[in-house]
Amino acid sequence: MTEMTKNEIRNFIVESFLFGDTASAPADDASLIENGVIDSTAVLELVAFIEERYGIAVSDADIVPANLDSVARIDAFIQSKVGAVAA
Repeated sequence: MTEMTKNEIRNFIVESFLFGDTASAPADDASLIENGVIDSTAVLELVAFIEERYGIAVSDADIVPANLDSVARIDAFIQSKVGAVAA
C-alpha cells in the first residue's frame, strides 16, 4: 500500500501544485516547503485531500512539517493514521 499511496500523493501534488508538470515532481524525501512546491494554503488543500481520500481526520496538531513536508513523510503519516484506525 505504501508505494501506491506515494504514487497517489505524488499525483495529487503534480496535478494540484505543479500544473501537471511531472518533470518537476519532487523526490520522495524532498522538502515540499523548502522547494517552494507548497505554501500554507496548499497545505490546507493537501490536508483536505488526505482526509477525503483516506478517510482519516487530521487535527491541527498533525499539521506540522514532520508529517506533511515530503511525499515520504505524508505517506508515513497516512500509514500511521490508517493503522491507528484499523487497530
